[in-house]
Amino acid sequence: MGLVVHNDKRSIVYGCKTIHYSLFYCDRKTLEIAVHPDSAVIVKAPVNSDIPSIEKKLNKRARWILRQLNYFRQFNPRTPDRFYVNGETHLYLGKQYRLKIFEGTENSVKLARGSFHITSCDIPIPEMAKKLLNKWYLEKASVQFKESLDRCWPKFNSFAFSKPAISIKRMQKRWGSLSDKGTVTLNTDLIRAPKDCIDYVVTHELCHLKYHDHSSEFYKLLDSAMPGWEKIKHQLEVGMA
Repeated sequence: MGLVVHNDKRSIVYGCKTIHYSLFYCDRKTLEIAVHPDSAVIVKAPVNSDIPSIEKKLNKRARWILRQLNYFRQFNPRTPDRFYVNGETHLYLGKQYRLKIFEGTENSVKLARGSFHITSCDIPIPEMAKKLLNKWYLEKASVQFKESLDRCWPKFNSFAFSKPAISIKRMQKRWGSLSDKGTVTLNTDLIRAPKDCIDYVVTHELCHLKYHDHSSEFYKLLDSAMPGWEKIKHQLEVGMA
């Protein structure tokens, strides 16, 4: 399928909302509208389509487009800024722990009596506390995310695809994603959420192994794999806001 015009950025107004989209003219017979996880709206139109007819169809699908955009926005991490000073609270697996920062003979992070005890060989400035805590989070995430995948995978074991690998990285827009090669990538900050919220994100991405969009079939599979996922999703959104 050849693209004739590349990335013609346009917008329509639907009620009080403006929908921005990228228009591609293609060698195809029908109009295709897709909403991507990064909130990009992509429209692929037949070569001879005119703008009024394209926008007429976009207006007919506007409510669906806005629902999809809202859906993806709900996944956006909204963890507030942290300053890494004594007494500040930080989350781990859904629970709050206060920072206690010390100067000592080693660099370490330990959980003890409801607090993060952060010890630094250097002067315990916020930048050092942040570096040490983020390293600790990453180490815990590698263990907890693997355990989550192990918990969630049995419900997908009967499908004709292999158990995916887990990748961990800090992401601005998403809690999780699935690559074309079938790797599940999870946001490092997800380690701050409760275990059932981690399981929800993992299950969501595993469902994409079979259904790459958010079709009714996708939601049927999600309902089957994790009944009551809506409440857990809401818990993630509220708890990490």
